[in-house]
Amino acid sequence: MSSGEEREGVSLTNLDQPLFAEADATKRDLVDYLDAVSGCFIAELRDRPLSVIRVLRGQAPFMQKNVPEYTPPWVQTVQLWAEASRREVSYPLCNDRRTLLWLANQRAVEYHPMLVRAGRWDQPTYLVLDIDPPSADAFPQAVRAAWLVRQALADVGLAGAVKTSGAKGMHVFVPIGASATSDEAAAATRAIAARAERLDPGLATTAFIRDDRGGKVFLDSTRAGGATVVAVCSPRVRPGVPVSFPVAWDDLDRIEPADFTVHTAARLIADSDPWAGQLPEPQPLRSDLIEEGRAIPVARVQAMHEGKRRARARRGAAG
Repeated sequence: MSSGEEREGVSLTNLDQPLFAEADATKRDLVDYLDAVSGCFIAELRDRPLSVIRVLRGQAPFMQKNVPEYTPPWVQTVQLWAEASRREVSYPLCNDRRTLLWLANQRAVEYHPMLVRAGRWDQPTYLVLDIDPPSADAFPQAVRAAWLVRQALADVGLAGAVKTSGAKGMHVFVPIGASATSDEAAAATRAIAARAERLDPGLATTAFIRDDRGGKVFLDSTRAGGATVVAVCSPRVRPGVPVSFPVAWDDLDRIEPADFTVHTAARLIADSDPWAGQLPEPQPLRSDLIEEGRAIPVARVQAMHEGKRRARARRGAAG
């Protein structure tokens, strides 16, 4: 079998090389999988500034936001100012099969789009609750926490769809209307997480500092605004190359994250788009929910201040 070929005018190279250590998959497996799911995958990536995690031979995985200089001119991009690095970053937009195949040939394994579309920077399309269990073998706890989130959403008239993260946890996506700003979406997400925590504080926590979680499932409400979340159907750089996969609520108790990999997931999708079928229509956010969330401190900021306070306390104790 040849290790190179061409699709959509994209030269695919070194297809028979292992993807990475413990992948149990080749670069060809990655390309074939992404090509097979390209229809529903591109529908989710379209017009969203995209960060990818690439795995080059002999190197550690790395996240790439800025497209390389050799990027073909037909790859659409959008420029954004990055405050952290004080420079313009040129993000790719994966809007067609040709671009996806080119990214796959670059050994881009993971795909992390923003929650906003290019040109609509203050109109997030989703609320996202990232459900993070304390360990890889605690997925049943993550499932229970997902049900808490679903109940908290229902209590305020909202509905969402759920997918595996492709790692150890889950993501609940709540489509929202175009009238909600990034600030409002972030506040509503904090409120939902706090409500879910109150439903079963023995199971779930919103504590951002890991040492404060006490072995509970972390309900991460920080995926908001310009944040990225791994896309549905995206592979992950993990043993066996699992993928983030949509799951019907009624099937949550019958699945494991390892059920969905680059070897198995494409067959489960076939010609359908299960994610689009499970997502509810965009929903408005209640003003009282937004106000409730605005009274909750932003987790990252709160954790930063708490970390500084604890450091001062340790220095004081040592002195």
